[in-house]
Amino acid sequence: MSVSVSTRPETSGLGAPPPSGRTARPGIALAVIAGCNAMIQLDDPVVNIALPGMRADLGLGAVGASWVLSAYLLAFGGLLLLGGRAGDLLGRRKVFLTGVAVFTVAAGARALAPGAEVMIAARAVQGLGAACAAPSGLALLLSTFAEGTARKKAIAVCTAVGAVSTAGGLLLAGALTSLGSWRWVLLLDVPIGVAILLLGPRVLEETARSRGRLDVAGALLSAAGAASLVYALARAAEHAWSDATVAFPLAAGVVLLAVFAVVERRAEQPVVVLRLFADRDRLLAYLAVLAVPGALVGAYFFLSQSLQHKGLSPLVTACALLPVPVTMAVMAGVAVRAERLLGPRMLMALGAAALALGNLMLAGLDDVEVVRIVPALVLLGAGMACCVIPPTVLATSRLRGDEAGAASSVLNSLQALGGSLGIALLVTASSGRSSLAGARSAGFAAGAVFAVVVLLAALALRRPADRRQQR
Repeated sequence: MSVSVSTRPETSGLGAPPPSGRTARPGIALAVIAGCNAMIQLDDPVVNIALPGMRADLGLGAVGASWVLSAYLLAFGGLLLLGGRAGDLLGRRKVFLTGVAVFTVAAGARALAPGAEVMIAARAVQGLGAACAAPSGLALLLSTFAEGTARKKAIAVCTAVGAVSTAGGLLLAGALTSLGSWRWVLLLDVPIGVAILLLGPRVLEETARSRGRLDVAGALLSAAGAASLVYALARAAEHAWSDATVAFPLAAGVVLLAVFAVVERRAEQPVVVLRLFADRDRLLAYLAVLAVPGALVGAYFFLSQSLQHKGLSPLVTACALLPVPVTMAVMAGVAVRAERLLGPRMLMALGAAALALGNLMLAGLDDVEVVRIVPALVLLGAGMACCVIPPTVLATSRLRGDEAGAASSVLNSLQALGGSLGIALLVTASSGRSSLAGARSAGFAAGAVFAVVVLLAALALRRPADRRQQR
């Protein structure tokens, strides 16, 4: 069956049957999809905390260590659009479970890696698995839960589970790194992946394959263009924008994506349906999804360095950062209820204001102390919950049956690109400062600018009355 979200009546809970009417267990299906989301989000803090021990044992230099991170980002960011289209053509459950299997096997392989080459290769294969699993998982969520309250609750659950997994990942990675080997840390994803593979075939309903063939030219252009941009932004975090290794791939990425847009306009069955960008609210939601990561990335990047520079252990540092994911998890459910009262426009605006204020509070601190940063971190967590759920709902609403995979892959691509863009611009803003405090303040000021972009996108959304008239 294909995804249909416009003709079903809205339900009030998560227990509604899937569009086909087949008896199913949507609650367990949601747990499987949320588990995949958690597994992918857990991977980033786990690898970052394991990286120092990894460098020492595997003899990784600075370049090798950067490729442990970049290999995953290049494969993930570059292949997301292709992964979404593959789900449409081959069946979303099949592509989702295949992606999870690839990700899980690669996660186990990296934990056993005897050297740098195997580690980097395993990270690239992980990126391939995530690029298949992430968009197909979101598309399966859209086909399982009707547009309206049920879907909003499902998206809130995924957001909360992702936040909790980040908190748990920080704690477990910090503890295991302190008490054991970095290889133990890298195995955290494996049991989650195995559980998804056991439960998925039982509770996820397969979607019908779309008729057609893969747009090879569009797939190659999108993969090369996105990978070039991600690579350039990753390099920009450590090199000047004028550096050839930054400027050339950045320019190449822009040109390739421009050519991709032209090719897609003429393609009979494009990788990305360009009419998705014709809806004003969806376009603004995409802009918000791109900007939101930049408003949060500084909290992990700058504070983790500053706290450990003061002599705190990785475990204590992880505990100090917990207010962000814990608040985000708690506020996810609150955000769904608040959206009913305030609408997505006002909720996003309030969330963006909280993100801006939290960043400005951190920018104004002359010294990082755990007690002093907690209020700002709570604001960041609350702001993220309010700025993630509404644009996700808007970006995946009012879709035709053949658009769910494309909409999901675009959403995931922008999230990945936004994370790379955020860290690159924040590091650029903080470079050249004479002290760690000065660099931290400049970085958080840049984070506040990202929050303002989200605020402007929110205020440009149509008001609820205008949206109803447009329908």
